[in-house]
Amino acid sequence: MKIAMLAPIAWRTPPRHYGPWELVTSLLTEALVERGVDVTLFATLDSRTSATLAGVVPAPYSEDPAIDAKVWEFRHLAYLFDRAGEFDLIHNQADFPAHAFSGLVDTPMVTTIHGFSSDRIMPMYAPYQHRVNYVAISDADRAPGLRYAATIHHGIVLDDFPFDAAGSDDLLFFGRIHPDKGAREAIAVAHATGRRLHMAGIVQDQGYYDREVAPHVDGHSVIYDGPVGGAARTAMLGGAAALLHLIGFDEPFGLSVIEAMACGTPVIAIDRGSMPELIDDGVTGFLVNDVDEAIAAVARIGEIDRAACRAAVAERFTVDRMADRYIALYRDILGR
Repeated sequence: MKIAMLAPIAWRTPPRHYGPWELVTSLLTEALVERGVDVTLFATLDSRTSATLAGVVPAPYSEDPAIDAKVWEFRHLAYLFDRAGEFDLIHNQADFPAHAFSGLVDTPMVTTIHGFSSDRIMPMYAPYQHRVNYVAISDADRAPGLRYAATIHHGIVLDDFPFDAAGSDDLLFFGRIHPDKGAREAIAVAHATGRRLHMAGIVQDQGYYDREVAPHVDGHSVIYDGPVGGAARTAMLGGAAALLHLIGFDEPFGLSVIEAMACGTPVIAIDRGSMPELIDDGVTGFLVNDVDEAIAAVARIGEIDRAACRAAVAERFTVDRMADRYIALYRDILGR
């Protein structure tokens, strides 16, 4: 089985810090290679992989201002589809632009939809649904009326997330600084409960950060650590009493949720989107409806067994489980 894996080019694969789509692409690629699948990863040329790396894009457009996103994205797609005949299947992790090429080649195609943002993108999905095999990353993110081949949850390498049986008294916000992710709400919960809050992630909305976050960052009660990677990232995920995921949108998945749970940290999340698929209320965290309920949930953190959080990830959200399900899908498609 020869697979062409198409990565996004916003960030390196795997990303240095932020880049959830690139991270999942990397995790799946490496797991497939470990299982003996012949994978060629089409990604930025600074990417790192045990697969065969192929590409023309010198660097990620989010890191190098000389890279024009639109120009290089189409160059990236053209390079892969020129070589489509070399592969048994194309796995697209880079959103809908690749669909425009799908009818020009005979190679079957899978698209993992990393979040169905709005109905406005439907014109690049609905017309191609009998040609492209769509995978949802949660049942909650399935768009009504769109045909799906499967729902496959993301998975992580459990050994990359050391278990912390104790945690601390601190709360954690881990994600992009944007209204969707609930940074302001996390600060409100921390203030109301008298707990210190660590915040990590890229600033995606500078105005929101300046208005709602920066005035509260004092280096003591609220600490903004910026984008965090490597060992510092896992130490932060495991060293908290709870992760606050007080989202203001229907989260398609939420990698930080399962990463925190893998480290033993329970999650307090707004009950929207995929959260009920990831969090067992009262077992691995709490599903709440608003800030007041989140404040009440903080007082109940001691009820959660941190080992149960890790066990849930080990059972349901490992990279091995994800890879096995994708291989089964590939075989089903090729068997047709």
